[in-house]
Amino acid sequence: MMTGKSRKQQIEEMLTEDPDDPFLRYGLAMEYVSAGQDEEAVRCFEELLRMAPNYVPGYMQAGRALTRLNRIEEARAVFQSGIAAAQQQGDRHAAEEMAEFLEGLS
Repeated sequence: MMTGKSRKQQIEEMLTEDPDDPFLRYGLAMEYVSAGQDEEAVRCFEELLRMAPNYVPGYMQAGRALTRLNRIEEARAVFQSGIAAAQQQGDRHAAEEMAEFLEGLS
């Protein structure tokens, strides 16, 4: 059944009911990424990481969006924070992946 609402609108509605849900916030940011709206995506990721500083995928995607916007210093800082968060949670894979992105930011 089609509701006529975009996925982004649906996520935004769910967020008004549950503004602290990191998964919804991440989902909204990724909708902006898909739409090529990296500025908006970065704003969403920043909100997400303020609320849920251990939400590791948020760092990865925020860093990538910042890189696409050529905001390299900010991307570097986000990847560094993300690596620390991933290591704290024992997520070696995510930490290594972000370390690779970080090395690519010369």
